[in-house]
Amino acid sequence: MATFDTGTTAFMLLATSLVMLMTPGLAFFYGGLAGKRNILGIMIQSFVSMGITTILWVAFGYSLCFSGDAMGGIIGNFDKAFLNGVDLNTPFPGNTKMPEFVFFAYQMMFAIITPALITGAFVNRVTFKSYVVFLVFWQIFVYYPFAHMVWGGGLLAKWGVLDFAGGIVVHATAGFAALASVIYVGKRKDTASPPNSVPLIAIGTGLLWFGWYGFNAGSELDVDAVTGLAFVNTDVAASFAAITWLIIEWTLVKKPKFVGLLTGAVAGLATITPAAGFVTLPSAIIIGIASGAVCYLAVHFKNKRGWDDALDVWGVHGMGGCLGTILLGVFATKAVNAHGADGLMSGGSTFFIRQLLAVVGTCIYAYIFTYGMLAAINIFTRVKVSDVEEEAGLDESLHGEQAYDAGVI
Repeated sequence: MATFDTGTTAFMLLATSLVMLMTPGLAFFYGGLAGKRNILGIMIQSFVSMGITTILWVAFGYSLCFSGDAMGGIIGNFDKAFLNGVDLNTPFPGNTKMPEFVFFAYQMMFAIITPALITGAFVNRVTFKSYVVFLVFWQIFVYYPFAHMVWGGGLLAKWGVLDFAGGIVVHATAGFAALASVIYVGKRKDTASPPNSVPLIAIGTGLLWFGWYGFNAGSELDVDAVTGLAFVNTDVAASFAAITWLIIEWTLVKKPKFVGLLTGAVAGLATITPAAGFVTLPSAIIIGIASGAVCYLAVHFKNKRGWDDALDVWGVHGMGGCLGTILLGVFATKAVNAHGADGLMSGGSTFFIRQLLAVVGTCIYAYIFTYGMLAAINIFTRVKVSDVEEEAGLDESLHGEQAYDAGVI
């Protein structure tokens, strides 16, 4: 019987639980931002990912991401399908202090939340049936390859690209898939639909922020000084981004907006994600400030272009993930993490160029594949809801449910 380190194993189980909590947190965040007739329609899209993604992950997803190396390092193989060859005594190869079962579960939570992020872009415009098909195929052809290439020892990892907790694998892929989805399905009939519950947005943000400590600190896959650094960098970047967004919006619209503060915090969390365990605390502060400003401007640019990304997935997650990955290429230093790299500020110009090229390539692929896949799905089942369904709201027209009793609000 193998003996594992109880402290490391317990910490990783806690981190796994925190990341799991982020998906319900995302559902609350999006549910609050949606109009009152589409609360359940957006929330179920997050929760259904918990079920379907788990099934896929057990069947073959984990194996394709973290077993073998096929197609020139683009994807893994099926050797660990249904956890074949993994038992209670199998150590995780990346850190033998914990069982592979724990790593399997931890990474599963990342796979669950990534496609759920996309849903905020096309709120109240996509049929549930087409979303379920989208959920399955997007993971297989977008998430799994990038998880393998970056974290599974594949092509990008061999090239020297770094992504501590998901700037490329999670946020860039989801953000640019969201943009492709918006361009494909077009605008809502009622683009002025206001958030139905700001307190619900606040609850969702709190759960996301709390869970993000598991997302980032847990990605060290151990308990050491880098784990603590990633934890602190996560909080600091989110805080500086939130206040930066608040100040910019307060200056421009003359009122301090609570939703703006919350959105800025999420932008900071997304942006620090790829860099959390590779940069110093002062660098995390700069990344947070840059995130608040750049993501705010990205949302403003999106509005000027007329892209109906309803809940700003592209501007917050897509641009946040890209910005964080690029700034990792600037601020990374082996002085804080010997397993990292030296960025542009430490003389690592080659590393900076690799980060830049990797994230640009990721965005292009995620956008093109997502747009093409939606067009293909539409051949077999209708992607966009009808005008009647949209005007009635998806809660009632697709799900036959209401978030609140009609007499309550």
